[in-house]
Amino acid sequence: MTSEDQKLTPPVAKTVPTERVHHGHTFVDEYEWLRDKEDAEVVAYLEAENAYTEQETAHLAPLRDQIFQEIKSRTQETDMSVPTRMGDWWYYARTIEGKQYGVQCRAPITGPDDWTPPELTPGVELTGEQVLLDGNAEAEGHDFFSVGAFSLSHDGTLLAYSVDVVGDERYTLRFKNLETGELLPDEITGTAPGVTWAIDHSHVFYLTVDESWRPDTVWRHKLGTDRELDVSVFHEPDERFWVSVGSTRSEKYLMIWVGSKITSEGWVLESANPEGEFRVVLPRREGVEYGVEHAVVAGEDRFLIMHNDVVDGEKAENFVLAEAPVSDPTSLTTLIPHRSDVRLEEVDAFADHLVLGYRREALTRLAIWPLGENGYGEFTEIEFDEELFSVGLGANPEWRQPTLRMAFTSFITPGRSTTTCWRRANSLCASRNRCSATSTPPTTSSNATGPSPTTGRASRCRSSAGRRTAATVPPPHSSTGTAPTRPAWTRRSPSRGSPSSTAAWCSWSRMCAVAARWAGTGTRPARPSPRRTPSPTSSRAHGI
Repeated sequence: MTSEDQKLTPPVAKTVPTERVHHGHTFVDEYEWLRDKEDAEVVAYLEAENAYTEQETAHLAPLRDQIFQEIKSRTQETDMSVPTRMGDWWYYARTIEGKQYGVQCRAPITGPDDWTPPELTPGVELTGEQVLLDGNAEAEGHDFFSVGAFSLSHDGTLLAYSVDVVGDERYTLRFKNLETGELLPDEITGTAPGVTWAIDHSHVFYLTVDESWRPDTVWRHKLGTDRELDVSVFHEPDERFWVSVGSTRSEKYLMIWVGSKITSEGWVLESANPEGEFRVVLPRREGVEYGVEHAVVAGEDRFLIMHNDVVDGEKAENFVLAEAPVSDPTSLTTLIPHRSDVRLEEVDAFADHLVLGYRREALTRLAIWPLGENGYGEFTEIEFDEELFSVGLGANPEWRQPTLRMAFTSFITPGRSTTTCWRRANSLCASRNRCSATSTPPTTSSNATGPSPTTGRASRCRSSAGRRTAATVPPPHSSTGTAPTRPAWTRRSPSRGSPSSTAAWCSWSRMCAVAARWAGTGTRPARPSPRRTPSPTSSRAHGI
């Protein structure tokens, strides 16, 4: 028998008519039987398909190897991310040549005023460097490995992380004492990506998914107790909505977000009272999205609510920004009214500043809005020399910080750049740090606990904003060609950022000195949330 006679023929799946009824309509699926992944006949059929595919594509093997080797030769395998300060530590990730996964590390700051990222040399440890999680060690003995959560307690002594070693996107959540290096006995299986700490360092909130892999339930776990005692604090039965959990940058409030493609809803709880009841910020209304930031304005806690509800008889398609007392989120006062040529995308609150993200004339923009004893100051748009560019916030997990990290790129300014100093009007100066692809995770939420149900926007609670939830990012590449999945970023994460990439550290005072102009137009906010703009709404608008 010749090799030609032994050539495989395309396998043909048998048909087994199966009826399903949806909304009164009967649908006949002849291949429903293939859903049973444990069935021996299904496995045999899939193996036959794989064998036939291997046979038909065998001649492409040299080309595949050539392409892989070319990509690999252009990749700096031993690399590091730009460090991000959180608490008393600098957090960063390392990749090592020949290793498939990243190594998450941290090194102590030199003092309270140390806000300049340390110079890193690939392959060289920093003084006092501590390895928090070595993906290569965790992956040993497994055919598959993925990190789903990487979240630090507020005091930096505990790490919550989750891994998937099967590939079914059900993660096992573990806890590590970073002072001793020991794993705690607590272990929670079957979780969704992400985890969020309460401020007391003894309670965490995590997600589970339904049969469709939709995050639908938020659970509370107290360290040192059995999983059977975990409490379901929120459940979303509507299959259109995905759930995420995180916290504000201030870490004063925990947030649960429920989001669909066009509707969102937020629930809030004081982090100091983790066993309390979450309360809704604004009840969901079909077609209304909103996001919530906690800010301290003139000494008072306020919620900044960006929404696209109807205001003064007009649908705010490009979103408006309003404020409300924490005690009564329905009592809204408009801060930035709707504009047809400017699209608000996000607002980030810090102890004494707000950062506004918006889009005007198709370009992303950032503006600084100081907060003082008397309330809101004058916002200032950050200006750039180039006509076409993309800019967004980088990793800024700290509530109080004298610097702001941005991500900037353009057609002539690549994401990776050397350290430089650029000046703008009134002597605005910032230094650019070389930024590898490992330094800026995606802006989805995942910067929150749980995947985003929408186009990279809906599950961005404050955790999603990359607060203190996941420390550094996993490597963007691997020497073996397998790209590990990025973890879901929840609260206490140093790395929140835009996919673009030159990291710039800008002094608040110098940025506010730039000649300002506020406006923008663009895409919807990166934060999922449903919201209705209750009426009546008062207005104290700041012109844009």
